[in-house]
Amino acid sequence: IQCLIGRSLRAGVDRVALGERQITIDCDVLQADGGTRCASITGGWIALRLAVNKLMKAGDVVSDPLVDPVAAVSCGIYAGQPVLDLDYPEDSEAGVDGNFIMTGSKKLIEVQMSAEGSLFSRRQLNELMDLAEKGVGELVDAAKAATA
Repeated sequence: IQCLIGRSLRAGVDRVALGERQITIDCDVLQADGGTRCASITGGWIALRLAVNKLMKAGDVVSDPLVDPVAAVSCGIYAGQPVLDLDYPEDSEAGVDGNFIMTGSKKLIEVQMSAEGSLFSRRQLNELMDLAEKGVGELVDAAKAATA
């Protein structure tokens, strides 16, 4: 999980602009289901944004190294229907579930899908991708508002 979170957050960072710095983001994933991993990635991005804001305010970083916000959502097929942000009971019974990590510009960082109880078609994958894109967009907007 540590590698997944780090890889996801780095995707939105211009490391040259950040310079030779290490920023530690501490995410306690106490129950490692898809939703908590996704929440940790999105929350980690918000923490990173706040840390970089502090560096910029102090003059330690000249230009903003965060080039594209990162967020993650879980989606699945529950009772035959595509669902965004499965809750625990839905996740437990979903025929298909997955995690989608994307940037604010809708670029994919990682997609992990599993057929838990039923197979899924390309059309269903596309439906889940559309839901994920919508959900990530909402999370990115909320993160921007919270860290402005």
